[in-house]
Amino acid sequence: MNRLMDQKLLNGIKNAFQYSNKGISIMIKFTQNNQSTLHKKMGVLAIERRRHPRFSTELPLNYSRVDGKEIYGGIVANASEGGVLAYLPERMEIGAMLQIEVLYVKGLELDAIQAIAKVVWSDLFARESWGEHRYGLQFQCIDEKDFGRFMALLKG
Repeated sequence: MNRLMDQKLLNGIKNAFQYSNKGISIMIKFTQNNQSTLHKKMGVLAIERRRHPRFSTELPLNYSRVDGKEIYGGIVANASEGGVLAYLPERMEIGAMLQIEVLYVKGLELDAIQAIAKVVWSDLFARESWGEHRYGLQFQCIDEKDFGRFMALLKG
């Protein structure tokens, strides 16, 4: 490559970076004679915003609204130090506070980890026909002992 082409490529990469921050991805394509062309592709740029690593799991979950008495069941699909991704049978509003109980087997006994969690996001494309709604639940209050058991369960 000659100096002019190196400069073109550098400018193209710089532009690609600037566009990628605006939700546009750029492809740099080289032709047979080593000339580069830029192609714009519109899309959504996903930026990882999680503070804690996720652990895939499949654990049963009991929950009730903090101000309610009825207990429902759900499934924890993945979890981290900050909270869980859960499939629940009912539609919830963002900000709802839940008393949750994550169930697991310890030896030959059933045990539970209890916490207060807040609904911080919901899936826009919930599979309502299956009776599933996907939610991000953020821990608001969890006992130190339960938190230690929860992390050991995830990492173990």
